[in-house]
Amino acid sequence: MSKLNKEEVLQQLNDAYLAKHGKTPEIEQKGSWFKVDGGKSLRLGDLADMVKELTGGAESVDAAPKAEPKKSEPAKKAAPKKAAKVSGNGGMSPKQLWAQKLAQGSTLPRGHR
Repeated sequence: MSKLNKEEVLQQLNDAYLAKHGKTPEIEQKGSWFKVDGGKSLRLGDLADMVKELTGGAESVDAAPKAEPKKSEPAKKAAPKKAAKVSGNGGMSPKQLWAQKLAQGSTLPRGHR
């Protein structure tokens, strides 16, 4: 991925929005978040995607992004569940982990004596 330039992305968004809707958008920035016409807060990468959609001939800005993630979400959800079973402490519960630490000579944390 290439690094995005804020000024370039905002200028491209203004141009594409003007061409599509016939008016310039009101863009509010708060930190690294942007609001276009008082809508949902978006990151700079999301604005770049919006520019691609506006210039690519997408009919609705909201319709295209919602359709794609729904297809890929089940695959993403399945992978973390498999990875969640194997944790960094050997798959032990917190109670079992503390029992093992106490057997090795450790002491309980403050407030648990």
